[in-house]
Amino acid sequence: MKYLTRYTLILLLGVFIGAGITLERVVLAERHNSGSGALPLEELRVFTEVYSKIKSDYVEDVDDKKLLEDAITGMLAGLDPHSSYLDPQGFKEVRIGTEGQFGGLGIEVTMENGFVKVISPIEDTPAARAGVKPGDLIIRLDDKAIKGLTLGEAVKLMRGKPGSVITLTIVREGEAKPLKVDITRAIIKIQSVKSRILEPGYGYLRITQFQANTTQNLKTALRKLEAENEGKLKGMVLDLRNNPGGVLNAAVGVSDVFLSDGLIVYTEGRVSDSKLKFSATSSEAIKGAPLVVLVNGGSASASEIVAGALQDHGRAIIMGTKTFGKGSVQTIMPMSNGGALKLTTARYYTPSGRSIQATGIDPDIITEDVKVTKNKQDENRLKEVDLSGHLPGSDEVKSTDKKGKEKTAEKKSIADDFQLNEALTLLKGINIYTKKDS
Repeated sequence: MKYLTRYTLILLLGVFIGAGITLERVVLAERHNSGSGALPLEELRVFTEVYSKIKSDYVEDVDDKKLLEDAITGMLAGLDPHSSYLDPQGFKEVRIGTEGQFGGLGIEVTMENGFVKVISPIEDTPAARAGVKPGDLIIRLDDKAIKGLTLGEAVKLMRGKPGSVITLTIVREGEAKPLKVDITRAIIKIQSVKSRILEPGYGYLRITQFQANTTQNLKTALRKLEAENEGKLKGMVLDLRNNPGGVLNAAVGVSDVFLSDGLIVYTEGRVSDSKLKFSATSSEAIKGAPLVVLVNGGSASASEIVAGALQDHGRAIIMGTKTFGKGSVQTIMPMSNGGALKLTTARYYTPSGRSIQATGIDPDIITEDVKVTKNKQDENRLKEVDLSGHLPGSDEVKSTDKKGKEKTAEKKSIADDFQLNEALTLLKGINIYTKKDS
């Protein structure tokens, strides 16, 4: 009852002021509530004074509703980059986003030093195709400066009618001056899971974002890969690069697909509801087959939960670069007006007790995203087979092998992605070593 009284008083504070009720009368009404849960009376006195001065002296008349909503927005913005107030429309868009379809540019963002920072562009979206990169700082949207806007206000500006164009002014590390990027808005339809066979026996799974249906889609993709391979897979690459996260249950479900038992993730917060533990069941897929997980600076939140769990259990080798480091839990609490409060309520911890927050996941093998060019000098080097009149080898093939050409083309596409190529090479090495050992 004590907490109900406190929050009711805070919500009614604007009404009390308008009615001319002094703070002293509020003090008397709350006198029985002194102790650890007491209201900060001096601070509230300052708040009422500021509110009163704005109402009486500001150059224009300001609506009470706007003032109070701005006060709520500012209060949350001062906590951390991920806590915010969602008006009814914003709350609706968040719900749509978890289902995998929404309008906009296709980027996951946060606030940093008053600017919008790109956590990651979402694959196959206008932002990704326009070349937006993780770590980019957006300083202007068309002619509107970002400084002074809340994250919610900036996101609203980025969203708009599909087909309309918006110009992002971006500050990027390594660039001497800001870049201007034109992006055409579109309805963002996210394919959460993508898959293909890299080479016979080796599968590739790409999760672009964690949604409500991601776990089921992953299981379906695994069955498809095994059918395409016509048998058990010898190794798997799970690609979480530039995956900004998403639904917690999806991260737990994906981890569970590759684990047979043990803790996946746990959360710690101030209230009992924020202290949760999630454990694996006995339904591990691709049992015994080696697994490499690719991550980078755009891998955040749910991606880090999966990488951390598989790393702690020794189920996968984590390869790539250090992850983003978003290890906080946001709880969305619906409000009576149709909006919602998105509040940071806990921190994520990996099974071994590592905090992800502001730390991220360190790869077992650091592999930078680089472009490797072929050494053409070695390509043109003279070999025995090129000598006129050479003795034929027992396995020498005179005719051109069509399948060989197709295989070479597939290898070339993998080689364009250095990190993926390194992951595949590692899987092959593990299998070769395992065979020799047995």
